[in-house]
Amino acid sequence: MQVGEKSTSAVDIHAQMWAGLRQTNRRTRNETNLTLTLTPKSGDARLDILVISKFPFLVSNATFSRYKREHGEELSNLSPLHASISHKAGLAYIEDLGSSQGTFVDGVRLREHAVPLQDGVVIAFGGKHFVYEVSISRQSASESAEGGAGPAVPEASQPQAYDKTMFMAAPSTFLQVFCDEDEPKREGAAPTTALVPAATSKPVAVARPRRFGGVRSLLSELASLDDGGDPRRKWWVAAAVASVLLTFGLTVYFWNGTERDLKGAMARGDYARATGLAGQLLEKHPEDGELEALATDAALKANVPSWLKKVRARDFAGAQGVLTGMSDIAKRDTDLIPMISELRWLGDLESSISRRGGPAAPIRIYADEDSVEQLIGRWNEDTGEHQRALDRIASHVPQFGDWYAEALAHLRRLQSESTVYLPVIERLKANITTELGRDNAEALEPILKDAEQKYPGLGGLAGVRQDLKRYIDIRREARTRKTGRLFALVRTAHLVTPPFKQGLRELTESGQLPPANLLQQYEAATEAWKAGKTDESFAGLQKLSSSPWAEDAGKELARRRGVAAGFAALHAARTSGDFVDQLLAFRTSLDSEEDVYFVHATAPDLNQQKDTLAARARDDMNRASGLWQEYRSGGAIDASQRVESSISDQFRTRARLLAEANRNVQQGYQIYWQIDSARAAQWAPLRDEIESEAAQQRSRLQDLSRVVEPELLRTKLALLGDPGK
Repeated sequence: MQVGEKSTSAVDIHAQMWAGLRQTNRRTRNETNLTLTLTPKSGDARLDILVISKFPFLVSNATFSRYKREHGEELSNLSPLHASISHKAGLAYIEDLGSSQGTFVDGVRLREHAVPLQDGVVIAFGGKHFVYEVSISRQSASESAEGGAGPAVPEASQPQAYDKTMFMAAPSTFLQVFCDEDEPKREGAAPTTALVPAATSKPVAVARPRRFGGVRSLLSELASLDDGGDPRRKWWVAAAVASVLLTFGLTVYFWNGTERDLKGAMARGDYARATGLAGQLLEKHPEDGELEALATDAALKANVPSWLKKVRARDFAGAQGVLTGMSDIAKRDTDLIPMISELRWLGDLESSISRRGGPAAPIRIYADEDSVEQLIGRWNEDTGEHQRALDRIASHVPQFGDWYAEALAHLRRLQSESTVYLPVIERLKANITTELGRDNAEALEPILKDAEQKYPGLGGLAGVRQDLKRYIDIRREARTRKTGRLFALVRTAHLVTPPFKQGLRELTESGQLPPANLLQQYEAATEAWKAGKTDESFAGLQKLSSSPWAEDAGKELARRRGVAAGFAALHAARTSGDFVDQLLAFRTSLDSEEDVYFVHATAPDLNQQKDTLAARARDDMNRASGLWQEYRSGGAIDASQRVESSISDQFRTRARLLAEANRNVQQGYQIYWQIDSARAAQWAPLRDEIESEAAQQRSRLQDLSRVVEPELLRTKLALLGDPGK
């Protein structure tokens, strides 16, 4: 049985080879005994001291699995292949293995290459929790043999507390695996430290599976058959070896086709295709850390430039679509998930700034405060983690770095502004809610005006004040129940400020405002009225006679019939001597918003009489101005004249001057308002001044109702003129 003998000889040769390699490895390791002591820097973390005397040492989430219950959230920041600590030429080196959350030495994140460790440096794995200070001790083999004291602590004397943690060293080469871990234990050997690899519940994948190991074994056995002898046997062996090699070569070529295509696509910059190929490979090899890192690089390079282009173009919907596509990739490459989240946050930040009108635009009340608070709050939750994720994206896509630095400048400005304006916005919103609850909307006018003056950088206040004015007008008309004016105000309100919109809904539900269906019927009747279709308008209002607003609709119907009758009477009086007076009276009675048909219908007559009316308005204004000057020069009506038990000549004279001045200025203003709005605006200050004095005198007289006899009070009020004219 020559074959059997030769096989046995091959086994012997293999055994001798392993023994030689182990001896070489043992000599190399014994030149210098290096021990690393890692002391936790987080006092409240309750982490154990780590002592490392076997290299290479793998740092992974399995390394710290005993902390899963107390520190499960922090443990999730560690990758299955996070970092490696190795020993070379008497020095300890640390290298990041493409971890998602990074490895740090004295606060600096490691990049592509291993760096030497020095005594006293601080290393951190995956953030701020697993942080250790490094202490290095060395002892040569000769010192150990002589029993000399050295800085290294003997393994047998290590504190038992270390036994609480189990570790797995990462075998980084073929020789380190089989020449170290498989070396048989010697009888009577001293116990090892806690860092001796121990059995774990879940093995840690440190390298991709070795493919075609069976083929290599077959080749080794075939080679062992070639040991001299029959030449025919040699030819047979050579043919077998050639056949196996050919089969092996073809298998390797086709097996690695996808991986070869992936690397080719990356080399020529076809990152979209590389992303698809990496996804296919990850489905077959989900635990391959090197492949996952390659997939992450390809996905970022394929998508981030497109996302960035869309964000710059303010196409935020398109940018969101890019991230949706990346989320599909992240189902296989989970390393992408935190980076996609950061990109989505940045997109939301830029979208919010764009809606405001740019980074220099103000924060708008009832528009921006919620989104600003959410954006800043999310960033402040863990600024360091967000920064690291963004840095990692920039390391893959360099053009992203400059842009995201600009985006973070926008964020810092937003943070600064929010500390000032967000508290102001909250106070204003609370005041608005409170005063509306008290049905005292008028009290908000000075509050909003004061805020607008003190905080010019606060946006949206002009719109809030405009909505407040409309709301006050509607509320006032709702109290007086002037149907035409109220319906028109409600129909055209279009409020956008949330509390005022809610206030209108509550007024409608309580019956103080007409419901939507009545508004539609009223609007149809009003549109007919504006078009001059009087009969159709009257019929539309009559349909409301059975509604809760029947009385109000009836009043408006009577008013419109009066307008129609007045227009017919004016047309009949066209040749009469008092046509101008009737024309002015009719025009003054019209509602400029509701009675537009009749305003337009009388416009030609008004233009024909423009010169006559202008002369009359000028005379009225000049007379009003003269009377007002005379009233002021003689002194206004004082308190002693108002409380007199009779009407003195002085009161009568002063009251007549004021009443005549008020009547003339109102009459002249109305004429100018009909024919020349610019001239009306010039006389508006005089009208307001006289009107204010008349209203003030009437108010003060009415306050004396308990002092002055009622008949005397009515007479004095009558001398001041009719406030309705």
